[in-house]
Formats: sequence, structure tokens, C-alpha cells
Amino acid sequence: MTEDSQAPCHWLDAHGDYLFRFAMKHLRDTAQAEDAVQDTLLAALQAQKNFTGASSQRTWLTGILKHKIVDIIRRHSREKALYAPDTDTQNGDEALEDSLFDERGEWTVPQTSWGNPETVLEQERFWTAFLYCLDGLSPKLAHMFSLRELSGLQTSELCEVLNISTSNCWVILYRARIAMKECLEFHWLQDNHKADV
Repeated sequence: MTEDSQAPCHWLDAHGDYLFRFAMKHLRDTAQAEDAVQDTLLAALQAQKNFTGASSQRTWLTGILKHKIVDIIRRHSREKALYAPDTDTQNGDEALEDSLFDERGEWTVPQTSWGNPETVLEQERFWTAFLYCLDGLSPKLAHMFSLRELSGLQTSELCEVLNISTSNCWVILYRARIAMKECLEFHWLQDNHKADV
């Protein structure tokens, strides 16, 4: 990329689609994703003198976007109580846990090998299945999963952003991870093994 193509007037053309897709994965709302990208580009324009070039321009813009996404979710959770504590979780979770793990805490059904993680992440089929599975989650589970697993927020940060307790956070993450695992095993691992045969 030439220095001229990295000028702010080219950011939207060079990175807009990527930033919008990234925001949609987390926010699942077109208007909010567009706002997040717009806020990101404005913040980057104001802070461009701070960009040292230690990372790629896209990585820098994505870092700003992550903060904007968290701000939107924090604001949204204050406006609307989407993340009310689950009161019926304990019995259902214990039954689910008993069906998945033995008394030593090991999986009752041997887990399928997921292969080399670096190779897996590069496979287009994986990302197609991943996005399909993420879209299949409820908004609450999808938000939690993407903030934790894609954005890397810690539990304490999630609890603060979403105004929930630590135990409720763990329950929601547990459900999201189990749902994603089962969906990926069905829609990606199974298809991958069929393709290898």
C-alpha cells in the first residue's frame, strides 16, 4: 500500500467494508455498525498523529473500532435491560453439565480433533460455519461470545460493560460456548471429515 493510499481520504474505500463486517459480527444491527464505523473513522482522523505505524493501518483502525463497539454495547445495556440475570439457570446447567462430563470432569463423548489451529483459522469453510453458528445464537449469547472470544474482553470488563454479575456472565458464556461448539461440530467438522473422505 502506498503512503498516499493510506491517507485518511482513502480509509473508507480501503477499510470500510472490513470494519463494517467486523462491527456487524459484534453488534448485529446495521445502524449501530454504521455508527461504530463512522465514529471509528472520526476518532482515527483526530488521533492520526498518534499512529506510529507499529501495526498495520487496518489493525489500528480495528483497535479503535473495538472500543467504539464496547461503548455502544455499554450505552445500549444501560438503555435496555437485555441482560437481566437468569433465575432458572442452575438446574438446567447442572443437567447439561452432567450429560456432557463424567464424575472426573472429562468429556463423556470423546472430542473431535480440531486440527492445527492456524490452519483451521485460514479455512474459508470454517469462517462460513462460524458466522452461521454465531448468527444462530440469541443476541445476548452472540454479544457475550463475540466480546469475550473475538474482542478479548476479560470477565470483569464484560460484567462492567453489560452490568451483570460474574456468575451470570459465566453462565451466559458457558451456554454460548457449548452452543458454538455443538454447531461447529455439526456444520463444520462433520462437513470437513466428509470432504476428506
